[in-house]
Parts: sequence; C-alpha cells; structure tokens
Amino acid sequence: MKSFNRLVLALRRLPGVGPKQAERLAIHIIRSPVSEAEALSEAIREAKSRVHSCAVCMNYTESERCSLCEDPARDRGMICVVEQPADVTALERSRAFKGLYHVLHGQIAPLSGIGPEALRIGELLARVKAGGVREVILATDPDTEGEATALYLHQLLKACPVKVTRIAQGVPLGGDLDYLDEQTLSCALNSRREI
Repeated sequence: MKSFNRLVLALRRLPGVGPKQAERLAIHIIRSPVSEAEALSEAIREAKSRVHSCAVCMNYTESERCSLCEDPARDRGMICVVEQPADVTALERSRAFKGLYHVLHGQIAPLSGIGPEALRIGELLARVKAGGVREVILATDPDTEGEATALYLHQLLKACPVKVTRIAQGVPLGGDLDYLDEQTLSCALNSRREI
C-alpha cells in the first residue's frame, strides 16, 4: 500500500503528529467520502496560495496587512515580539495586550543551524527605527533558544530609544508551589514585583 504509506509519512511531518496519530488520520481520510478528502485538499491548496506574511508584523494574512495592523484602536507605540503566528493567537485570547505584534517565525537555535539571519529581525528593527515605538515586549518562549533570542534582540535594541521588556515567568495562576520545578520557582522569585 504505497499510497497509504505515503499519506501516513506526509501526515507525520505535521507538528505534534506521531506515527499512531498519522495512521489514524490517514485511515479517517481514506474512509471519508471523496468529497471530504477533496475539500481538505482544496483547503490546503487555497491556504498555501493565498496566505502570506503581513507587510508590517509578519503575521499570517490574506491581505497586504493583517486585521490587527489595520485596527486603528491598537496602541502603535507598543510592539510585542513573538516567535510564531500561533503566539499572536494565544496572546489575543488573553485580551490583555492592545498593541501591535511582530512575528519572528522562529527562534535562534544554533544546534539546528538557525541563526538570527533566518528570522524576521531586520523588519523589527526597521519598524522601531521608523519611530513612534515606546516599548518592545519580548515574548519569546522561556526555553534556551527563546532566552537566547530575547537576549540577542535586547542587545540589538539597546541602540534604539525604546523601552525593552520581557514577559514575566514563573508560577502559573492557581499553581501549587510544591509541584513546580526549581527553574520555574527561580524565575518567579527573580521576576517578583512590589504590590
């Protein structure tokens, strides 16, 4: 069953899809009516041809600029830097940030051969240097690569007249201290603030 195995291998390339899940998805697609499989195929084809990076923030959009960059109610003096478009979606769900975003499309990961030149850092610097930005919030992941990316950006942005901040890290809301690892507790203590 060459075609089935080819489908399973293609599905395994998707993030978060392991061998068993890829096989279950392949079986579902095979069992589905031809019209459903064709609709899925057409949706993928259409998204690949129409979705591209926003000219301003690098988030995904079908227009020249995304809806967030077009929104006049957004605070244009604040830019929150994230690694992936999914991070924008997560932050928007919180309804806590009313500024604009900048999507890097990755993080610095030397062991994987990803350097700063592979990210959308030049576009970020151009936005900041154009003026009007008061604060850049670094919201990269709290892992080794995310920290390295934040540190690199902080060093670059030192030359600009802009406040650079990092999102807080530490104890999750409703979390129990005795279940947290040492690194999370250390970050929470170091990121403490006066109340």
